[in-house]
Amino acid sequence: MKNSVFFIYLLILAGSTYLIRVIPFIAIKEKINNSFVRSFLYYIPYAVLTAMTIPAVFYATNWWVGAAAGLIAAVASCVAVFIVELFH
Repeated sequence: MKNSVFFIYLLILAGSTYLIRVIPFIAIKEKINNSFVRSFLYYIPYAVLTAMTIPAVFYATNWWVGAAAGLIAAVASCVAVFIVELFH
């Protein structure tokens, strides 16, 4: 790939990323009072992280059974920490 084409792509990517982050700050001036919208916006990062992580877990190994076992072990360790912290 030529350097000129790469830098054009880079500028387009940087511009679109910048606009996605800046437009909400410009469009929404006052505090959001709607509880549904606030809860929706609160859970967006968790939903996106889950949507990106779960498929990656299953593509990280050659056999889906191994990936499922790793996912179950990870969830079980999170639950174990949660239970121990309840009694702290």
